[in-house]
Amino acid sequence: MLAVRVLLAALVATVQFARVLAWANDWEAGNNCTIQPLGEGLDDTDQIEGAIARCGHYGTTVISEGVYNVTRKMMWDLVESRVDLHGYLNFTANLPYWMNPENTYRVVYIQDQASWFVVTGRDFTIDAHNSGGIIGNGQYWWNWYGTTSRLDGDGRPIAFTLWRVLRGVVKDFRIEGQPFWCNTVAESQDVVYDGMYCNATNTNPEYYGHNVVPNTDGIDTFRADNVTMLNWDITLGDDCLAIKGNSTNIYAQNITCRGGNGIAFGSLGQYANLFDHVENVTLEDIRLLHIDPEIQPNMGSAVYFKSWSGTAIGHPPDNGGGGSGLVTNVTVRNAELYNVSLPIHVYQTNGAHPGDSLSTLQFADLSFYNFTGTSSGSTIVNLACSPAAPCPGMVFEDINITVTNGAEPHYVCSNVVSQQGLSNCSTTTP
Repeated sequence: MLAVRVLLAALVATVQFARVLAWANDWEAGNNCTIQPLGEGLDDTDQIEGAIARCGHYGTTVISEGVYNVTRKMMWDLVESRVDLHGYLNFTANLPYWMNPENTYRVVYIQDQASWFVVTGRDFTIDAHNSGGIIGNGQYWWNWYGTTSRLDGDGRPIAFTLWRVLRGVVKDFRIEGQPFWCNTVAESQDVVYDGMYCNATNTNPEYYGHNVVPNTDGIDTFRADNVTMLNWDITLGDDCLAIKGNSTNIYAQNITCRGGNGIAFGSLGQYANLFDHVENVTLEDIRLLHIDPEIQPNMGSAVYFKSWSGTAIGHPPDNGGGGSGLVTNVTVRNAELYNVSLPIHVYQTNGAHPGDSLSTLQFADLSFYNFTGTSSGSTIVNLACSPAAPCPGMVFEDINITVTNGAEPHYVCSNVVSQQGLSNCSTTTP
C-alpha cells in the first residue's frame, strides 16, 4: 500500500509538470516587448514595469542580458504570457528604504514577511535561461546585522515571491545573495519550478565561522497546492526547503542543500486560530552537504519536522504557539548526507517553556527510504513526538548512515504509536 501511495504521488506530480509545460510550449504569443539595461547606475524600474504592463497579458517580454537596477517594490501581473529574463534584477542596497514597511509588499501572511518582488497571475512562464534572475545584495544586509540576533518579520525582504498564482512555470532562475528567504509560493496552485539556484554565501572574513546568513531559506511554501520543484541548488544558512501550513501535493526532486538546517516541515502550530494541514509531500534524490565551516558552520538535519508547543506565548511573527494540525503522507526517498548533525528529527516543543501545554499537532505516516552518508552526531533518528498527539505509521527502509567519529548509531522513538524498519529504536536519547 505504501509503495502504491508513493507511486501515485510521483505520478500526480509528473502529470502536473507535463500539463503545465505543455501549455507553456503551445502558448501563442501576442504583444512583444524587449528592453535593454540603461546602464551607468540608472534606474531601470520604470522601463521594466512599462514592458510588463504592455506585454504581461497575452504577450512576451524579453529582458535582455545585463544588470537592471530596481529601486522600489515591483509586482508583475502575468496572464497567458511569457517573460524571458536573460539579465539580473538588481535590488539596490538601500537598506533603510527597504526596511520601511511601506516600501515592500506584505502579501505573505505568515510571520508578517516583506516582499520586494511579487509575481501574480495565471498561465505564465518566466524563463531566466540560467543567465538571469535576482541580485539581492545580501552581503550588505549581513554586514549590517553582523552577529546580532534577528527576528522573523523584521523587514528583510523575500527575494522572489509567487502569490496567488494559478498555473505558473519558473525555469532556470538564479538568485544571488538573498537577504532573507530566497523564494516563497503562497496562496497558489499548479506551480512548477524547474531549475532554481540560490546562493547566500558570506564573503566577509570578519564573520567566518559564524552563521551570519540566518533565514536565507531556499523556499517557504504556504497555502500552496500542487507545487513541483525540480533541480534546485541552494547555499544557505537556514531551511533548505520549508513546507509550512496548508501545503499539499508537493513534489521535489534533485535538490542540493549546501549548509543550513536541512529540509523542514514547519514551523507549524504557531497561530492558535489556524489548523495547519500538510499532506502528500514527496522528496526524492536530495543531497545535504556540510560545506566549509568557515563560510557556513551549520548542517543540521536531512529532514526535520517541528511544531510549536500547545501554549501560546506572546504573538507571531516571532512568538506564538497553541495551534493544531495534521502532517500526513510524507515520503522522502534517496537522500545522500555529508556530515549532517541529526539526519531525521521530529520535535514538537518549538518556543516552549517549562509547564507549557503539549502540542496537539500530529505527524503521521512519514516514510523514509534509502538514506546513505555520514552524520556528525550519533543519533540518526530522533522522533520526539508529543504525548498529546503520538506519531503513527512511521516507516524506515535502508537507513545506512555512518557516524563520522565511529560511534555506534542510535535511534529514538518517543511517543511513536507504530513504526517499522527500526528494530532497535529506543524511547530515550543516549
